[in-house]
Amino acid sequence: MSTATFGSICFDTGCFWKDGSKISKVNKPKEGKMFVKCAVTKTQKPNKEVRIGVLGASGYTGSEIVRLLANHPHFGITLMTADKKAGQSIGSAFPHLVTQDLPDMVSVKDANFSDVDAVFCCLPHGTTQEIIKALPKGLKIVDLSADFRLQNISEYEEWYGQAHRAPDLQKEAVYGLTELLREEVKSARLVANPGCYPTSVQLPLVPLIKANLIEFRNIIIDAKSGVSGAGRGAKEANLYTEISEGIYSYGITRHRHVPEIEQGLSEAANSKITISFTPHLMPMNRGMQSTIYVEMAPGVTIDDLYHQLKISYEGSSSAKFMQIDNLVKGASGQALQNLNVMMGYPENTGLLYLPLFP
Repeated sequence: MSTATFGSICFDTGCFWKDGSKISKVNKPKEGKMFVKCAVTKTQKPNKEVRIGVLGASGYTGSEIVRLLANHPHFGITLMTADKKAGQSIGSAFPHLVTQDLPDMVSVKDANFSDVDAVFCCLPHGTTQEIIKALPKGLKIVDLSADFRLQNISEYEEWYGQAHRAPDLQKEAVYGLTELLREEVKSARLVANPGCYPTSVQLPLVPLIKANLIEFRNIIIDAKSGVSGAGRGAKEANLYTEISEGIYSYGITRHRHVPEIEQGLSEAANSKITISFTPHLMPMNRGMQSTIYVEMAPGVTIDDLYHQLKISYEGSSSAKFMQIDNLVKGASGQALQNLNVMMGYPENTGLLYLPLFP
């Protein structure tokens, strides 16, 4: 038996595999102290052809959508919702976005979709199905929650602890792993944006499974994520003193991304695949790395695996042989990539940012 180990890392620009303010003037008062006057200039944008609504703009994935859209040449935000922060500006929730000239956030129930062509739904799991079901039928929708990722609604109920509230919509939802399902995404009205861990696992494994280069058994995934992957809500386990200078595993054997990963791998193999998946929370804001252990098929070498991955993603703007990020390619960036495809624009439009470091 031959085995191979490789890593999938989420960084700000995509999936990889390892081998503002204006300063006006300076005054120096007699006391010898220096004062700097700063003026904040809001960025006003021309009207753009695709009007965007961001539901749940006050969360991490919502704010990341807003940040990414700031320089998008075709998409402009006309609506933002945040029930707990209704009436507030996005800059009050996220000061780094204060220069953006955007509408104040409103509650979902007060949202007017008459000036919206497409929606990014960044709401928590379990809340999205009924909201999307009530949206105007002509909208294009990318849902960043897990509410439409699992094709089997009984499996959804088992893993998420509640009945699926929009089974008819589930039938039309397209799983939005862009590099692998680009044509399906292109014609979709509703796209279920994949989870961060499933993205980091499926992108390297699916091409190897389809090419019969690895065995379908004994797949082990050791994954690590930054704390922002747990969302912005206050949780004891995510306090600074709980996270700092440590690392811990969670969701062992019952993490909700397991059925999503197994669904994708099983479809690629045309047979049932089960995995061993252990996620870990790391003391960092963002980032993700999945180290994956596989058994190679008889006669297959590690070079064969690398060659297959190279040809599978040759020319891709978001999958490179280096290093994936839980907020960009793992969530908001992939959502924007999907909507670009749905609206007929180059899929990397608005995503050509350099990575954040440190």
